[in-house]
Amino acid sequence: MPLTRRQIYRRRRITVACAAAAALAVGFYLPLTLLAPLAAVNAVVQPYTAPAQPAAAPNFPGYGASAIGAIGYAGVLASAGSTGQLPIASITKIVTSLVVLEAKPLAVGGQGPEITFSTTDVQFYKSQLAQNGSVQSVRSGQSLSQFTLMQVMLIESANNYADSLATWAFGSTDAYLTAAHAWLAKNGLSHTTITDASGIQPANTSSAADLLSIAKLAIANPIVAQITATASVTVPDIGTVVNTNHLLGIEGVNGIKTGTDDLAGACLLFSAAYTIGTHTVTVVGVSLGGPDHDTVDANVRTLLASVVAGFHELTLITKGERFASYDTPWGDKADAVAATTETILNWSTTPVSVAVHTGTVATATTGAQVGTATFTVGDQSVAVDLKLDHAINDPGAWWRLTHPALLL
Repeated sequence: MPLTRRQIYRRRRITVACAAAAALAVGFYLPLTLLAPLAAVNAVVQPYTAPAQPAAAPNFPGYGASAIGAIGYAGVLASAGSTGQLPIASITKIVTSLVVLEAKPLAVGGQGPEITFSTTDVQFYKSQLAQNGSVQSVRSGQSLSQFTLMQVMLIESANNYADSLATWAFGSTDAYLTAAHAWLAKNGLSHTTITDASGIQPANTSSAADLLSIAKLAIANPIVAQITATASVTVPDIGTVVNTNHLLGIEGVNGIKTGTDDLAGACLLFSAAYTIGTHTVTVVGVSLGGPDHDTVDANVRTLLASVVAGFHELTLITKGERFASYDTPWGDKADAVAATTETILNWSTTPVSVAVHTGTVATATTGAQVGTATFTVGDQSVAVDLKLDHAINDPGAWWRLTHPALLL
């Protein structure tokens, strides 16, 4: 039966409509799906388990007060005995050196100005001798450089040379004490009292915690660090002066200062350098109130051995270790892995934590940086880049055409 005119017209309309729909698909839908950006995916962060580490067990002596710390590690790592202020005797001279050097700085390798002794300096000698203080000879008209004078004061612990240095730098003992008190306040040393430049007076006191801070300041000063690490030196008009710190060069010890009198007992402010794995560390410590220096020296050697055993080289992260993963709707998968291996020197059971920050990813090449892992260990922080171990590729035309809802 032949089609009627109306049927022919209806079929033509359907054909035109289909053609129009096809044109719309080609003109709008296909570009929309094939060219539209992909929805970015978030990473799934993996849980992190910190490496296990044994607790340190410092072997402290049973007298006075003792404490240990380390350069780059805040505060006191461990301590024993009194936490209050105790007499420090000639350890006072470290404060004197640092206060004077702040007012009269020396260049590394330099000698500084010449200091000519007067009758005042001769009187310092006589006064210290009368108090049974440690002294070195001096005469009116004798001249030494600032550096050499400090060597005699710190290496041989000559009390009269401390008095001479302080009055040369500030004009009088009172002016020096004003500067010393300001220096203590500026450095937060509220548990340290200084009443003279040499330490001859028993009122020169400090706490073990403050002394660790003073030790760190001494090590940070290249002049003080150099002099206190010197075993002996020959001085014009005086001869050879020998360091009162008999531990120098033993068990890594490279400083800092002895202190001795009847009230303070035998005291030692010390530093020692060690290599542990691929890391180096300088330990600082103090021992106050010992019966004699032989006993203190033996106890400090034992203490240092136990302290070194309390440091551990930890591998925080190994290159290629996974910290997060990406899983795309179209089936591409990639891990965010560490770009480098990082280790740290940790003390005892100091906790280790990590914060992982990652960005979203749509497509990316192998090795693209996608975040960081930041480790916190006490006061130390280590950041490591996280990179993709595989590429995340475009899913292709067919997936795009069949998943329009997952496109932006």
